[in-house]
Amino acid sequence: MALVNFRPEVWSAELIVQLRSALVYSALTNRDYEGQIEQIGDTVHLPSVADPTIGTYTAHNDITVEDIDDSESTLTIDQAKYFAFEVDDLEKRQIWGNILTEQMATAGFRLADIADTYVAGLMSAAVPGGHQITETTITDPAEAYELLVELAVTLDEANVPSDGRWAVLTPAFHGQLQLDNRFVGAGTQNAVKENGIVGQAAGFTLGLSNKAPDGPGAGAGKQILAGRNKATTFADAIVKTEAQRMEKRFADLVKGLHVYGSKVIYPEQLAAADVIVG
Repeated sequence: MALVNFRPEVWSAELIVQLRSALVYSALTNRDYEGQIEQIGDTVHLPSVADPTIGTYTAHNDITVEDIDDSESTLTIDQAKYFAFEVDDLEKRQIWGNILTEQMATAGFRLADIADTYVAGLMSAAVPGGHQITETTITDPAEAYELLVELAVTLDEANVPSDGRWAVLTPAFHGQLQLDNRFVGAGTQNAVKENGIVGQAAGFTLGLSNKAPDGPGAGAGKQILAGRNKATTFADAIVKTEAQRMEKRFADLVKGLHVYGSKVIYPEQLAAADVIVG
């Protein structure tokens, strides 16, 4: 494929497919607003309304009608990451298209790694103190499963709705869980699917990631984050993909720009456990 046939919209679409298939934490968010992004610095408005007051009805008495009080927060697209690589004429020969496909896929995975680390960090920082299970060492499969149940109970006690719940596991934690028959026997421990989904347990859709934040304890723990899709919003876009000849080389330059932003809207819908797998 010659440089003159490079179509930015096609390669942007290919890149965003690769990127989003590799996301884990970022995929477990509310993504209703991403279509509004055009460039870095854009502000996305997030409307919300107050919960209605529930009254007691008495016959022959008027009911109280309240206004819908809406409020608004904003999501700023303040993260911008790029890639840029060259393909030298002496190296590409007749395989320019294959090189570009491979490099675009790699760029998508790397961009996803960085975005996921960012979103996981935001979630970790927003977990309320009462929703944080202190540093715990897991030494057998039963303890792994029971910790997921404890996270579920934490959310239950906070009146967090049960729909859309998720938990993201580290590989070591997932390894312990696979040895517990309550997980394996349920038949949900399928091979890793898109976005690292590895099954279900204790009311959670389970994701698998190497990007778990460090736990707040003094040891070497990692946070097993749990929550609900509505807790966090995330919006991203590939706003630039360009190809051009390099002025002082016989080579093609390909570059792209990924912009995104994320915000925890309902921190009370998050929970975490600081876990060391022994």
